[in-house]
Amino acid sequence: MNHAGAFDALSPEVIFESVETAFGIRPEGSLWPYSSYVNRVYGFRGEDEKEYVVKFYRPGRWSEEAILEEHRFLADCAEAELPVVAPLSSLEGDSLPAISLDGDESLDFSFALFPKRGGRSFDAETDDDWLRLGALAGRLHVVGAKRGAKARLTLGPQLALSNLAVVEPLVHPEFRLEFAELCRETIALTAGDVSSLGARRIHGDLHRGNILSRPGEGLLLLDFDDMMIGPPVQDLWLLLPGRADDASRERSLLLEGYSEFAELESGSVRVIETLRFYRMLHFLAWRSLQRDDQWFKRDYPDWGGRAFWIGELEDFRDQARVIGAGL
Repeated sequence: MNHAGAFDALSPEVIFESVETAFGIRPEGSLWPYSSYVNRVYGFRGEDEKEYVVKFYRPGRWSEEAILEEHRFLADCAEAELPVVAPLSSLEGDSLPAISLDGDESLDFSFALFPKRGGRSFDAETDDDWLRLGALAGRLHVVGAKRGAKARLTLGPQLALSNLAVVEPLVHPEFRLEFAELCRETIALTAGDVSSLGARRIHGDLHRGNILSRPGEGLLLLDFDDMMIGPPVQDLWLLLPGRADDASRERSLLLEGYSEFAELESGSVRVIETLRFYRMLHFLAWRSLQRDDQWFKRDYPDWGGRAFWIGELEDFRDQARVIGAGL
Protein backbone atom coordinates (compact mmCIF):
# COMPACT_ATOMS: atom_id res chain seq x y z
CA MET A 1 0.00 0.00 0.00
CA ASN A 2 1.24 3.48 -0.86
CA HIS A 3 1.15 5.57 2.30
CA ALA A 4 2.42 8.77 0.69
CA GLY A 5 0.57 11.74 2.09
CA ALA A 6 -0.54 9.91 5.24
CA PHE A 7 1.44 12.32 7.40
CA ASP A 8 -0.70 15.20 6.16
CA ALA A 9 -3.29 14.08 8.71
CA LEU A 10 -0.88 14.71 11.61
CA SER A 11 -1.95 18.19 12.65
CA PRO A 12 -0.39 19.83 15.72
CA GLU A 13 -3.64 19.21 17.58
CA VAL A 14 -3.52 15.48 16.80
CA ILE A 15 0.12 15.27 17.85
CA PHE A 16 -0.39 17.14 21.13
CA GLU A 17 -3.45 15.08 22.04
CA SER A 18 -1.68 11.81 21.20
CA VAL A 19 1.30 12.64 23.40
CA GLU A 20 -0.80 13.79 26.33
CA THR A 21 -3.12 10.78 26.16
CA ALA A 22 -0.34 8.20 25.90
CA PHE A 23 2.31 9.73 28.15
CA GLY A 24 0.46 12.16 30.42
CA ILE A 25 2.73 14.98 29.23
CA ARG A 26 1.01 18.15 28.10
CA PRO A 27 2.94 19.91 25.31
CA GLU A 28 3.14 23.69 25.39
CA GLY A 29 3.79 26.21 22.65
CA SER A 30 4.53 25.04 19.14
CA LEU A 31 6.17 22.06 17.48
CA TRP A 32 9.50 22.28 15.72
CA PRO A 33 9.97 19.71 12.94
CA TYR A 34 13.19 17.78 12.37
CA SER A 35 14.30 16.84 8.87
CA SER A 36 13.11 13.32 8.12
CA TYR A 37 11.63 11.88 4.93
CA VAL A 38 10.85 8.46 6.33
CA ASN A 39 9.14 9.32 9.60
CA ARG A 40 7.81 12.54 11.07
CA VAL A 41 9.82 13.82 14.01
CA TYR A 42 8.96 16.87 16.13
CA GLY A 43 10.42 18.57 19.14
CA PHE A 44 8.40 20.35 21.80
CA ARG A 45 8.53 21.66 25.34
CA GLY A 46 6.26 20.04 27.90
CA GLU A 47 4.28 21.64 30.68
CA ASP A 48 6.94 20.16 32.99
CA GLU A 49 9.46 22.52 31.25
CA LYS A 50 11.39 19.57 29.83
CA GLU A 51 12.05 19.16 26.12
CA TYR A 52 11.00 16.08 24.18
CA VAL A 53 11.16 14.55 20.72
CA VAL A 54 8.21 12.58 19.36
CA LYS A 55 8.65 10.26 16.38
CA PHE A 56 5.69 9.11 14.29
CA TYR A 57 6.70 6.07 12.27
CA ARG A 58 5.73 5.90 8.61
CA PRO A 59 2.76 3.51 8.23
CA GLY A 60 3.70 0.32 6.44
CA ARG A 61 7.47 0.73 6.64
CA TRP A 62 8.18 -1.36 9.74
CA SER A 63 6.08 -3.89 11.58
CA GLU A 64 5.31 -3.28 15.22
CA GLU A 65 7.75 -6.03 16.21
CA ALA A 66 10.52 -4.48 14.09
CA ILE A 67 10.11 -1.12 15.84
CA LEU A 68 10.05 -2.79 19.23
CA GLU A 69 13.32 -4.52 18.34
CA GLU A 70 14.81 -1.08 17.70
CA HIS A 71 13.58 -0.05 21.14
CA ARG A 72 15.00 -3.21 22.72
CA PHE A 73 18.38 -2.52 21.16
CA LEU A 74 18.31 1.00 22.61
CA ALA A 75 17.29 -0.36 26.01
CA ASP A 76 20.10 -2.94 25.89
CA CYS A 77 22.57 -0.18 25.01
CA ALA A 78 21.32 2.05 27.82
CA GLU A 79 21.61 -0.84 30.30
CA ALA A 80 25.22 -1.30 29.18
CA GLU A 81 25.81 2.42 29.76
CA LEU A 82 26.27 3.22 26.12
CA PRO A 83 25.42 6.85 25.24
CA VAL A 84 22.02 6.51 23.55
CA VAL A 85 18.57 8.01 24.00
CA ALA A 86 16.07 5.25 24.78
CA PRO A 87 12.31 5.81 24.33
CA LEU A 88 10.16 6.66 27.32
CA SER A 89 7.46 4.32 28.62
CA SER A 90 3.85 5.32 28.16
CA LEU A 91 1.23 5.35 30.90
CA GLU A 92 0.43 1.77 29.83
CA GLY A 93 4.05 0.73 30.32
CA ASP A 94 4.99 0.27 26.66
CA SER A 95 7.26 2.33 24.39
CA LEU A 96 5.14 2.23 21.23
CA PRO A 97 1.58 3.55 21.59
CA ALA A 98 -0.53 3.99 18.48
CA ILE A 99 -3.36 6.12 17.16
CA SER A 100 -5.89 5.48 14.40
CA LEU A 101 -7.45 8.34 12.47
CA ASP A 102 -10.79 8.19 10.68
CA GLY A 103 -10.88 4.39 10.66
CA ASP A 104 -8.41 4.41 7.74
CA GLU A 105 -5.67 1.74 7.89
CA SER A 106 -3.25 4.08 6.09
CA LEU A 107 -3.74 6.53 8.98
CA ASP A 108 -2.68 4.14 11.75
CA PHE A 109 0.40 5.63 13.37
CA SER A 110 2.76 4.13 15.91
CA PHE A 111 4.83 6.69 17.76
CA ALA A 112 7.50 6.98 20.42
CA LEU A 113 8.59 9.71 22.79
CA PHE A 114 12.20 10.50 23.68
CA PRO A 115 13.80 12.99 26.05
CA LYS A 116 15.58 15.61 23.97
CA ARG A 117 19.36 15.49 24.13
CA GLY A 118 21.27 18.25 22.41
CA GLY A 119 24.88 18.50 21.40
CA ARG A 120 27.30 19.56 18.70
CA SER A 121 28.19 17.73 15.52
CA PHE A 122 31.22 15.58 16.11
CA ASP A 123 34.05 16.04 13.63
CA ALA A 124 36.82 13.55 14.25
CA GLU A 125 40.13 15.32 13.72
CA THR A 126 42.74 13.95 16.10
CA ASP A 127 44.02 10.41 16.51
CA ASP A 128 42.25 10.26 19.85
CA ASP A 129 38.93 11.17 18.19
CA TRP A 130 39.20 8.21 15.82
CA LEU A 131 40.20 5.88 18.64
CA ARG A 132 37.11 7.03 20.59
CA LEU A 133 34.85 6.35 17.63
CA GLY A 134 36.30 2.89 17.17
CA ALA A 135 35.93 2.06 20.85
CA LEU A 136 32.33 3.27 20.84
CA ALA A 137 31.51 1.08 17.83
CA GLY A 138 33.17 -1.88 19.55
CA ARG A 139 31.08 -1.42 22.69
CA LEU A 140 27.95 -1.10 20.53
CA HIS A 141 28.64 -4.37 18.75
CA VAL A 142 29.31 -6.23 22.00
CA VAL A 143 25.76 -5.28 23.01
CA GLY A 144 24.48 -6.07 19.51
CA ALA A 145 25.69 -9.65 19.78
CA LYS A 146 23.68 -10.39 22.92
CA ARG A 147 20.40 -11.14 21.15
CA GLY A 148 18.89 -11.33 17.69
CA ALA A 149 16.29 -9.24 15.89
CA LYS A 150 14.27 -11.48 13.60
CA ALA A 151 11.95 -8.74 12.36
CA ARG A 152 14.74 -6.46 11.16
CA LEU A 153 16.41 -6.49 7.76
CA THR A 154 19.53 -8.58 7.25
CA LEU A 155 22.26 -6.85 5.29
CA GLY A 156 23.53 -9.08 2.50
CA PRO A 157 23.04 -10.12 -1.12
CA GLN A 158 19.37 -11.08 -0.66
CA LEU A 159 18.54 -7.61 0.64
CA ALA A 160 20.46 -6.09 -2.27
CA LEU A 161 18.39 -8.12 -4.74
CA SER A 162 15.19 -7.11 -2.95
CA ASN A 163 16.18 -3.46 -3.24
CA LEU A 164 16.93 -3.94 -6.93
CA ALA A 165 13.44 -5.38 -7.41
CA VAL A 166 12.02 -2.15 -5.96
CA VAL A 167 14.24 0.12 -8.03
CA GLU A 168 14.36 -1.64 -11.41
CA PRO A 169 10.83 -0.72 -12.62
CA LEU A 170 11.55 2.95 -11.89
CA VAL A 171 14.78 3.18 -13.90
CA HIS A 172 14.43 5.16 -17.12
CA PRO A 173 13.68 2.62 -19.89
CA GLU A 174 16.76 3.69 -21.83
CA PHE A 175 19.04 2.52 -18.99
CA ARG A 176 16.97 -0.13 -17.22
CA LEU A 177 18.54 -3.24 -18.72
CA GLU A 178 22.13 -2.08 -18.24
CA PHE A 179 21.44 -0.93 -14.67
CA ALA A 180 19.77 -4.21 -13.68
CA GLU A 181 22.47 -6.38 -15.28
CA LEU A 182 25.25 -4.36 -13.65
CA CYS A 183 23.65 -4.74 -10.22
CA ARG A 184 22.91 -8.45 -10.58
CA GLU A 185 26.42 -9.22 -11.81
CA THR A 186 28.03 -7.25 -8.99
CA ILE A 187 25.83 -8.88 -6.34
CA ALA A 188 26.56 -12.36 -7.71
CA LEU A 189 30.30 -11.63 -7.82
CA THR A 190 30.42 -10.46 -4.19
CA ALA A 191 27.75 -12.56 -2.48
CA GLY A 192 30.14 -15.18 -1.16
CA ASP A 193 32.48 -12.72 0.57
CA VAL A 194 29.64 -10.88 2.30
CA SER A 195 27.69 -14.01 3.28
CA SER A 196 30.80 -15.57 4.84
CA LEU A 197 30.92 -12.90 7.54
CA GLY A 198 29.14 -13.22 10.85
CA ALA A 199 26.24 -10.86 11.53
CA ARG A 200 24.71 -9.23 14.59
CA ARG A 201 22.58 -6.23 15.52
CA ILE A 202 24.27 -3.10 14.19
CA HIS A 203 23.29 0.55 14.02
CA GLY A 204 23.04 0.38 10.24
CA ASP A 205 23.44 4.11 9.58
CA LEU A 206 26.42 5.05 11.74
CA HIS A 207 27.74 8.04 9.81
CA ARG A 208 29.14 10.92 11.81
CA GLY A 209 25.92 12.93 11.36
CA ASN A 210 24.34 10.48 13.80
CA ILE A 211 26.91 11.17 16.50
CA LEU A 212 26.81 14.23 18.73
CA SER A 213 29.38 15.58 21.13
CA ARG A 214 27.97 16.67 24.48
CA PRO A 215 30.44 18.89 26.35
CA GLY A 216 31.30 17.37 29.71
CA GLU A 217 29.58 14.07 28.85
CA GLY A 218 31.18 12.64 25.71
CA LEU A 219 29.63 11.25 22.53
CA LEU A 220 25.98 10.41 21.90
CA LEU A 221 24.66 7.88 19.35
CA LEU A 222 21.47 8.89 17.55
CA ASP A 223 18.87 7.49 15.14
CA PHE A 224 18.63 3.71 15.36
CA ASP A 225 15.75 3.69 12.88
CA ASP A 226 17.81 1.71 10.34
CA MET A 227 19.20 -0.85 12.77
CA MET A 228 19.63 -4.21 11.13
CA ILE A 229 21.40 -7.52 11.31
CA GLY A 230 24.68 -7.29 9.47
CA PRO A 231 28.47 -7.55 9.52
CA PRO A 232 29.93 -5.10 12.06
CA VAL A 233 32.23 -3.53 9.47
CA GLN A 234 29.15 -1.83 7.99
CA ASP A 235 29.08 0.58 10.94
CA LEU A 236 32.82 1.18 10.73
CA TRP A 237 33.22 2.10 7.08
CA LEU A 238 30.37 4.59 7.32
CA LEU A 239 32.44 6.56 9.82
CA LEU A 240 35.36 6.99 7.42
CA PRO A 241 35.84 10.32 5.58
CA GLY A 242 36.25 8.58 2.19
CA ARG A 243 37.03 5.26 0.59
CA ALA A 244 38.85 2.86 2.88
CA ASP A 245 42.03 2.93 0.79
CA ASP A 246 42.04 6.74 0.82
CA ALA A 247 41.57 6.92 4.59
CA SER A 248 44.11 4.37 5.77
CA ARG A 249 45.14 6.43 8.81
CA GLU A 250 41.58 6.86 10.03
CA ARG A 251 40.77 3.23 9.27
CA SER A 252 43.75 1.99 11.28
CA LEU A 253 42.84 4.16 14.25
CA LEU A 254 39.19 3.09 14.12
CA LEU A 255 40.19 -0.58 14.12
CA GLU A 256 42.67 -0.01 16.94
CA GLY A 257 39.98 1.58 19.10
CA TYR A 258 37.48 -1.09 18.09
CA SER A 259 39.84 -3.89 19.12
CA GLU A 260 39.73 -2.71 22.73
CA PHE A 261 36.22 -4.16 23.00
CA ALA A 262 35.55 -6.38 19.99
CA GLU A 263 37.36 -8.34 17.30
CA LEU A 264 36.68 -7.61 13.65
CA GLU A 265 36.36 -10.77 11.62
CA SER A 266 39.01 -11.54 9.02
CA GLY A 267 37.86 -10.52 5.55
CA SER A 268 35.72 -7.64 6.81
CA VAL A 269 37.80 -4.83 5.31
CA ARG A 270 37.77 -6.63 1.95
CA VAL A 271 33.98 -6.18 1.59
CA ILE A 272 33.78 -2.47 2.44
CA GLU A 273 33.38 -1.32 -1.17
CA THR A 274 30.83 -4.08 -1.78
CA LEU A 275 28.83 -2.85 1.19
CA ARG A 276 29.06 0.66 -0.23
CA PHE A 277 27.48 -0.67 -3.46
CA TYR A 278 24.74 -2.38 -1.45
CA ARG A 279 24.10 0.83 0.46
CA MET A 280 23.83 2.85 -2.75
CA LEU A 281 21.14 0.43 -3.93
CA HIS A 282 19.41 0.45 -0.56
CA PHE A 283 19.39 4.25 -0.55
CA LEU A 284 17.84 4.33 -4.03
CA ALA A 285 15.10 1.93 -2.94
CA TRP A 286 14.47 3.96 0.22
CA ARG A 287 14.15 7.19 -1.74
CA SER A 288 11.89 5.59 -4.31
CA LEU A 289 9.38 4.78 -1.58
CA GLN A 290 9.28 8.46 -0.59
CA ARG A 291 8.95 9.83 -4.12
CA ASP A 292 5.27 10.79 -3.73
CA ASP A 293 5.79 12.51 -0.39
CA GLN A 294 5.25 16.27 -0.71
CA TRP A 295 8.39 17.05 1.33
CA PHE A 296 10.46 14.81 -0.90
CA LYS A 297 9.07 16.25 -4.14
CA ARG A 298 9.79 19.74 -2.88
CA ASP A 299 13.44 18.99 -2.08
CA TYR A 300 14.18 16.58 -4.96
CA PRO A 301 12.06 17.77 -7.91
CA ASP A 302 14.32 16.07 -10.51
CA TRP A 303 14.39 12.66 -8.84
CA GLY A 304 13.61 9.88 -11.32
CA GLY A 305 14.09 11.86 -14.53
CA ARG A 306 16.40 10.90 -17.39
CA ALA A 307 19.26 13.10 -16.19
CA PHE A 308 18.92 11.62 -12.71
CA TRP A 309 19.32 8.07 -14.00
CA ILE A 310 22.29 9.01 -16.19
CA GLY A 311 24.06 10.16 -13.03
CA GLU A 312 23.01 7.12 -11.02
CA LEU A 313 24.14 4.67 -13.67
CA GLU A 314 27.55 6.32 -13.87
CA ASP A 315 27.92 6.20 -10.08
CA PHE A 316 27.06 2.49 -10.03
CA ARG A 317 29.47 1.79 -12.90
CA ASP A 318 32.25 3.56 -11.00
CA GLN A 319 31.56 1.63 -7.81
CA ALA A 320 31.46 -1.68 -9.67
CA ARG A 321 34.86 -0.84 -11.18
CA VAL A 322 36.28 -0.15 -7.71
CA ILE A 323 34.98 -3.51 -6.49
CA GLY A 324 36.35 -5.33 -9.53
CA ALA A 325 39.78 -3.78 -9.05
CA GLY A 326 39.92 -5.07 -5.49
CA LEU A 327 38.98 -8.67 -6.24
